[in-house]
Amino acid sequence: MQAIDLTRDFWSDTYHGRPIAILNHCGRWLVYLDHVLQERMQFETAQAAVTWLQRKVDRRPKMRGRLH
Repeated sequence: MQAIDLTRDFWSDTYHGRPIAILNHCGRWLVYLDHVLQERMQFETAQAAVTWLQRKVDRRPKMRGRLH
């Protein structure tokens, strides 16, 4: 995983194969997991947002396959 660039308003990477991203919107950090906005989650700092995403990925079971 790459370092978080705190000078930018957007950052994305993969964590354990899952796409994660954060976006600074009006001073609050929004989080995206698997390209989906986690609507109720907003954070004061970029680091807090990334930490939450990492914990969320660590708690979820791994995706085994896709439905067609």
